[in-house]
Amino acid sequence: MASQDVGFYSKAVAMMNRYWRVAGTGFCFALFAVGGLLLPVLVFPALRLLARDREQYVRFSRRTVRYSFIAFIRIMCMVGVLKYTYSGLERLQRRGLLIVSNHPTLIDTIFLVAAIDCADCIVKEALWLNPFTRGPVRAANYIRNDRDIEVVNNCILSLQRGDNLIIFPEGTRTPPDGVVRLKRGAANVAIRGRKNVTPVTIRCTPTTLGKHTRWWEIPERSVHFHIAVHEDIDIVQFKDAYPDTTLSVRRLNHYMQDYFNQGRFV
Repeated sequence: MASQDVGFYSKAVAMMNRYWRVAGTGFCFALFAVGGLLLPVLVFPALRLLARDREQYVRFSRRTVRYSFIAFIRIMCMVGVLKYTYSGLERLQRRGLLIVSNHPTLIDTIFLVAAIDCADCIVKEALWLNPFTRGPVRAANYIRNDRDIEVVNNCILSLQRGDNLIIFPEGTRTPPDGVVRLKRGAANVAIRGRKNVTPVTIRCTPTTLGKHTRWWEIPERSVHFHIAVHEDIDIVQFKDAYPDTTLSVRRLNHYMQDYFNQGRFV
Protein backbone atom coordinates (compact mmCIF):
# COMPACT_ATOMS: atom_id res chain seq x y z
CA MET A 1 0.00 0.00 0.00
CA ALA A 2 2.83 2.34 0.91
CA SER A 3 4.58 1.72 -2.42
CA GLN A 4 1.31 2.50 -4.25
CA ASP A 5 1.03 5.76 -2.34
CA VAL A 6 4.58 6.68 -3.25
CA GLY A 7 3.92 5.86 -6.90
CA PHE A 8 0.76 7.95 -6.92
CA TYR A 9 2.58 10.83 -5.25
CA SER A 10 5.43 10.67 -7.77
CA LYS A 11 3.03 10.73 -10.69
CA ALA A 12 1.11 13.65 -9.19
CA VAL A 13 4.33 15.62 -8.70
CA ALA A 14 5.45 14.86 -12.26
CA MET A 15 2.06 15.96 -13.62
CA MET A 16 2.09 19.18 -11.62
CA ASN A 17 5.63 19.87 -12.79
CA ARG A 18 4.61 19.36 -16.39
CA TYR A 19 1.57 21.67 -16.04
CA TRP A 20 3.84 24.26 -14.46
CA ARG A 21 6.26 24.06 -17.39
CA VAL A 22 3.41 24.37 -19.90
CA ALA A 23 2.24 27.49 -18.07
CA GLY A 24 5.82 28.75 -17.87
CA THR A 25 6.32 28.20 -21.58
CA GLY A 26 3.14 30.11 -22.36
CA PHE A 27 4.26 32.93 -20.07
CA CYS A 28 7.64 33.12 -21.82
CA PHE A 29 6.07 33.26 -25.28
CA ALA A 30 3.75 36.02 -24.09
CA LEU A 31 6.69 37.89 -22.56
CA PHE A 32 8.62 37.60 -25.81
CA ALA A 33 5.66 39.04 -27.73
CA VAL A 34 5.25 41.93 -25.30
CA GLY A 35 8.95 42.71 -25.51
CA GLY A 36 8.76 42.73 -29.30
CA LEU A 37 5.96 45.30 -29.12
CA LEU A 38 7.47 47.53 -26.41
CA LEU A 39 11.06 47.82 -27.62
CA PRO A 40 10.13 49.76 -30.79
CA VAL A 41 7.95 52.10 -28.73
CA LEU A 42 10.08 52.69 -25.62
CA VAL A 43 13.70 51.88 -26.45
CA PHE A 44 14.58 52.16 -30.13
CA PRO A 45 13.34 55.77 -30.53
CA ALA A 46 15.62 56.79 -27.65
CA LEU A 47 18.53 54.95 -29.26
CA ARG A 48 17.90 56.81 -32.51
CA LEU A 49 18.23 60.11 -30.64
CA LEU A 50 21.45 59.01 -28.93
CA ALA A 51 23.14 57.61 -32.03
CA ARG A 52 25.21 59.98 -34.14
CA ASP A 53 24.55 58.03 -37.37
CA ARG A 54 22.76 55.02 -38.84
CA GLU A 55 25.68 52.67 -38.22
CA GLN A 56 25.82 53.48 -34.52
CA TYR A 57 22.05 53.16 -34.22
CA VAL A 58 22.24 49.64 -35.66
CA ARG A 59 25.01 48.71 -33.19
CA PHE A 60 22.99 50.07 -30.28
CA SER A 61 19.91 48.18 -31.48
CA ARG A 62 21.78 44.90 -31.86
CA ARG A 63 23.20 45.20 -28.36
CA THR A 64 19.71 45.92 -27.07
CA VAL A 65 18.41 42.78 -28.76
CA ARG A 66 21.33 40.80 -27.35
CA TYR A 67 20.80 41.91 -23.75
CA SER A 68 17.06 41.39 -24.10
CA PHE A 69 17.73 37.81 -25.19
CA ILE A 70 20.15 37.26 -22.30
CA ALA A 71 17.44 38.41 -19.88
CA PHE A 72 14.85 36.26 -21.66
CA ILE A 73 17.03 33.14 -21.36
CA ARG A 74 17.52 33.76 -17.65
CA ILE A 75 13.77 34.15 -17.16
CA MET A 76 13.15 30.86 -18.98
CA CYS A 77 15.60 29.21 -16.57
CA MET A 78 14.02 30.85 -13.52
CA VAL A 79 10.54 29.56 -14.36
CA GLY A 80 11.91 26.06 -14.98
CA VAL A 81 11.31 25.87 -18.72
CA LEU A 82 14.90 24.92 -19.58
CA LYS A 83 18.56 24.74 -18.60
CA TYR A 84 21.52 25.50 -20.83
CA THR A 85 25.29 25.35 -21.15
CA TYR A 86 27.77 26.85 -23.59
CA SER A 87 31.19 25.59 -24.59
CA GLY A 88 33.88 27.14 -26.77
CA LEU A 89 32.48 30.67 -26.41
CA GLU A 90 36.02 32.09 -26.51
CA ARG A 91 36.04 31.30 -30.24
CA LEU A 92 33.32 33.90 -30.75
CA GLN A 93 35.45 36.73 -29.34
CA ARG A 94 36.80 37.50 -32.82
CA ARG A 95 35.39 39.77 -35.50
CA GLY A 96 34.10 39.01 -38.97
CA LEU A 97 33.08 35.43 -38.22
CA LEU A 98 30.82 33.36 -40.44
CA ILE A 99 28.92 31.31 -37.85
CA VAL A 100 27.02 28.33 -39.21
CA SER A 101 24.71 26.29 -36.99
CA ASN A 102 22.18 23.51 -37.08
CA HIS A 103 18.62 24.50 -36.18
CA PRO A 104 16.79 21.94 -34.00
CA THR A 105 14.38 24.28 -32.18
CA LEU A 106 12.40 27.48 -32.48
CA ILE A 107 14.62 29.42 -30.07
CA ASP A 108 18.12 28.61 -31.37
CA THR A 109 18.61 32.15 -32.66
CA ILE A 110 18.04 33.53 -29.16
CA PHE A 111 20.94 31.52 -27.71
CA LEU A 112 23.36 32.51 -30.46
CA VAL A 113 22.47 36.21 -30.59
CA ALA A 114 22.74 36.31 -26.78
CA ALA A 115 26.30 34.96 -26.99
CA ILE A 116 27.65 37.34 -29.65
CA ASP A 117 28.25 41.06 -29.46
CA CYS A 118 26.41 42.99 -32.21
CA ALA A 119 25.60 39.83 -34.17
CA ASP A 120 24.12 40.04 -37.65
CA CYS A 121 21.90 37.25 -38.95
CA ILE A 122 19.63 36.22 -41.79
CA VAL A 123 15.92 36.31 -40.97
CA LYS A 124 12.83 35.22 -42.81
CA GLU A 125 10.83 37.86 -44.61
CA ALA A 126 7.87 36.95 -42.40
CA LEU A 127 9.75 38.27 -39.35
CA TRP A 128 10.01 41.67 -41.03
CA LEU A 129 6.21 41.71 -41.25
CA ASN A 130 5.27 40.06 -37.96
CA PRO A 131 4.09 42.75 -35.49
CA PHE A 132 5.91 41.05 -32.61
CA THR A 133 9.31 40.84 -34.33
CA ARG A 134 9.47 43.48 -37.03
CA GLY A 135 10.51 46.29 -34.67
CA PRO A 136 13.68 44.64 -33.31
CA VAL A 137 14.50 42.98 -36.65
CA ARG A 138 14.33 46.24 -38.58
CA ALA A 139 16.14 48.28 -35.93
CA ALA A 140 18.98 45.73 -35.88
CA ASN A 141 19.02 45.78 -39.70
CA TYR A 142 19.22 42.01 -40.02
CA ILE A 143 19.47 40.54 -43.51
CA ARG A 144 16.24 39.48 -45.21
CA ASN A 145 16.27 36.14 -47.00
CA ASP A 146 13.74 36.94 -49.74
CA ARG A 147 16.24 37.65 -52.56
CA ASP A 148 18.89 34.96 -53.08
CA ILE A 149 21.54 36.97 -54.95
CA GLU A 150 21.18 40.02 -52.73
CA VAL A 151 21.32 37.85 -49.61
CA VAL A 152 24.74 36.43 -50.52
CA ASN A 153 26.11 39.89 -51.40
CA ASN A 154 24.69 41.42 -48.21
CA CYS A 155 26.20 38.62 -46.13
CA ILE A 156 29.63 39.19 -47.68
CA LEU A 157 29.35 42.94 -47.04
CA SER A 158 28.41 42.24 -43.43
CA LEU A 159 31.50 40.08 -42.94
CA GLN A 160 33.71 42.68 -44.63
CA ARG A 161 32.45 45.26 -42.12
CA GLY A 162 33.69 42.98 -39.34
CA ASP A 163 30.25 41.81 -38.24
CA ASN A 164 29.77 38.31 -36.86
CA LEU A 165 27.17 36.74 -39.12
CA ILE A 166 24.90 33.88 -38.00
CA ILE A 167 23.46 31.57 -40.66
CA PHE A 168 21.20 28.56 -40.24
CA PRO A 169 21.81 26.96 -43.65
CA GLU A 170 18.92 24.53 -43.34
CA GLY A 171 16.63 27.52 -43.92
CA THR A 172 14.15 26.10 -41.42
CA ARG A 173 14.16 23.90 -38.35
CA THR A 174 15.62 20.42 -38.58
CA PRO A 175 12.87 17.90 -39.45
CA PRO A 176 11.70 15.35 -36.86
CA ASP A 177 13.97 12.63 -38.32
CA GLY A 178 16.96 14.69 -37.13
CA VAL A 179 18.70 14.64 -40.51
CA VAL A 180 20.31 17.99 -41.35
CA ARG A 181 19.82 19.03 -44.98
CA LEU A 182 21.69 22.18 -45.90
CA LYS A 183 20.94 24.71 -48.59
CA ARG A 184 23.98 26.21 -50.31
CA GLY A 185 23.63 29.79 -49.07
CA ALA A 186 26.20 29.56 -46.28
CA ALA A 187 28.68 27.71 -48.49
CA ASN A 188 28.21 30.38 -51.17
CA VAL A 189 28.98 33.12 -48.67
CA ALA A 190 32.06 31.26 -47.39
CA ILE A 191 33.55 30.56 -50.83
CA ARG A 192 32.68 33.84 -52.52
CA GLY A 193 33.52 35.89 -49.44
CA ARG A 194 36.71 33.89 -48.72
CA LYS A 195 35.69 33.28 -45.11
CA ASN A 196 36.37 30.24 -42.97
CA VAL A 197 33.32 28.73 -41.27
CA THR A 198 32.89 28.75 -37.49
CA PRO A 199 30.53 25.80 -36.86
CA VAL A 200 28.16 25.69 -33.91
CA THR A 201 26.16 22.68 -32.83
CA ILE A 202 22.99 23.01 -30.77
CA ARG A 203 21.70 20.00 -28.87
CA CYS A 204 18.36 19.98 -27.09
CA THR A 205 17.62 17.04 -24.78
CA PRO A 206 14.87 15.97 -24.79
CA THR A 207 13.69 17.57 -28.01
CA THR A 208 11.18 20.42 -27.90
CA LEU A 209 9.92 23.29 -30.06
CA GLY A 210 10.98 21.39 -33.16
CA LYS A 211 9.50 21.46 -36.62
CA HIS A 212 5.74 20.71 -36.66
CA THR A 213 5.66 20.90 -32.84
CA ARG A 214 3.23 23.23 -31.06
CA TRP A 215 4.56 25.31 -28.20
CA TRP A 216 2.49 23.51 -25.56
CA GLU A 217 3.67 20.05 -26.66
CA ILE A 218 6.50 19.91 -24.17
CA PRO A 219 8.45 16.80 -23.07
CA GLU A 220 7.91 15.00 -19.79
CA ARG A 221 10.97 16.59 -18.19
CA SER A 222 12.78 19.91 -18.38
CA VAL A 223 14.97 20.33 -21.45
CA HIS A 224 18.67 21.11 -21.58
CA PHE A 225 20.31 23.10 -24.36
CA HIS A 226 24.00 22.71 -25.08
CA ILE A 227 25.51 25.20 -27.50
CA ALA A 228 29.03 24.26 -28.60
CA VAL A 229 31.35 26.41 -30.72
CA HIS A 230 33.90 24.32 -32.63
CA GLU A 231 37.17 24.88 -34.46
CA ASP A 232 36.92 26.71 -37.77
CA ILE A 233 36.47 24.84 -41.03
CA ASP A 234 39.25 26.05 -43.35
CA ILE A 235 37.79 26.72 -46.80
CA VAL A 236 41.20 26.69 -48.53
CA GLN A 237 40.88 22.93 -49.05
CA PHE A 238 37.73 23.56 -51.09
CA LYS A 239 38.66 26.88 -52.72
CA ASP A 240 42.03 25.70 -54.03
CA ALA A 241 41.11 22.10 -54.81
CA TYR A 242 38.15 23.08 -56.99
CA PRO A 243 38.86 26.16 -59.14
CA ASP A 244 35.24 26.25 -60.29
CA THR A 245 33.30 28.27 -57.72
CA THR A 246 30.09 26.31 -58.15
CA LEU A 247 31.88 23.03 -57.52
CA SER A 248 33.71 24.49 -54.50
CA VAL A 249 30.39 25.60 -53.03
CA ARG A 250 28.84 22.19 -53.61
CA ARG A 251 31.77 20.34 -52.01
CA LEU A 252 31.86 22.63 -48.98
CA ASN A 253 28.11 22.33 -48.52
CA HIS A 254 28.33 18.55 -48.68
CA TYR A 255 31.17 18.57 -46.14
CA MET A 256 29.23 20.78 -43.71
CA GLN A 257 26.14 18.60 -44.06
CA ASP A 258 28.19 15.54 -43.16
CA TYR A 259 29.81 17.56 -40.38
CA PHE A 260 26.48 18.07 -38.62
CA ASN A 261 25.03 14.65 -39.41
CA GLN A 262 28.09 12.50 -38.67
CA GLY A 263 29.60 14.44 -35.79
CA ARG A 264 32.93 15.40 -37.34
CA PHE A 265 33.27 17.97 -34.57
CA VAL A 266 33.58 15.27 -31.88
